[in-house]
Amino acid sequence: MVYIALAICFIASMLITPLVIKLAIKVGAVDKPNERKVHEKLMPRLGGLAMFISFLIGFLIFIPETIEAWPILLGSIIIVTIGIIDDLKELSAKTKLAGQIAAAVITVLGGIQIEYITWFTGDIIQFGGWAVPLTIVWIVAITNAINLIDGLDGLAAGVSSIVLLTFSALAISMGNPLVALLGFIMLGSTLGFLVFNFYPAKIFMGDTGSLFLGYVISVLAVMGLFKNVAIFSLIVPIIILGVPILDTTFAIIRRIIHKKPLSAPDKFHLHHCLIKLGFTHQQSVIIIYAMSGLFSIAAIIFTRATLWGSALLLLALLVIVELIVEVTGLISEKYRPLLRLMEVSKEKK
Repeated sequence: MVYIALAICFIASMLITPLVIKLAIKVGAVDKPNERKVHEKLMPRLGGLAMFISFLIGFLIFIPETIEAWPILLGSIIIVTIGIIDDLKELSAKTKLAGQIAAAVITVLGGIQIEYITWFTGDIIQFGGWAVPLTIVWIVAITNAINLIDGLDGLAAGVSSIVLLTFSALAISMGNPLVALLGFIMLGSTLGFLVFNFYPAKIFMGDTGSLFLGYVISVLAVMGLFKNVAIFSLIVPIIILGVPILDTTFAIIRRIIHKKPLSAPDKFHLHHCLIKLGFTHQQSVIIIYAMSGLFSIAAIIFTRATLWGSALLLLALLVIVELIVEVTGLISEKYRPLLRLMEVSKEKK
């Protein structure tokens, strides 16, 4: 059934996205180019609405009438509403944060909480009264992490698709059909949109899409991985979400060092740095896809590994990521003169 849900949501998203493109242009939900952004022309940015509608179709058709799933739908409606208003009028960072917290509170009150984790010894650590605030912080943090990596055509949608596929595969292996089904419904909706969002994009997902994706991914992690992965259950979802979490962490550190507000935008995210190194728009996206895939594979292996195997895997992962960074830097330095010559040639034309 999960594959049927995936196919239906994929087709629905593909059919709805062109309609949303027309709607976004008509209502003025467009992204204007500026010094911080990569694109050079007006782009419709309400694409997340197509993902949400196709997700809603899949939810209503395939999700059984269980009380556990409905808080996700209510939270999604709040998040998408905030995203739509922001794509139309550009809300303040405080207003968006308030909307995210409201969605997280609805989710937590609906019973979706990080109540405990299973340590590597097999012991269960109960969070007790800390479960509610911890879950809210997690949902808000991951929602913003996905939102922050939405800087290149197809980047957030592609990375999120890799994450959703990993979550769904682990949920199937752990016998959690509800999380697997929700994951595949969201995956189909995201891939259908990605057809129009991959470089060169015809539409952006906007905050409607990036906040919605981040919210659903954060909630699926709480429902599935935190409680069901027997080894280092706190670390596994963090590994899967390694790319957005690391990018967000470095962004926060940068802003603290430079004494800027945490919501202040900049051009030093991972995708911006890759482009500055000389990689093309499309190459930068594919490199980050590869890094995200690497983290996901590592997380899957991690769930099957022993304590020492897990420690060695983490060390190997860090070394590989460092090698990727170093190699990309060396390649960029080698071909920088040629790339600069090509840029000058384009400017003259």
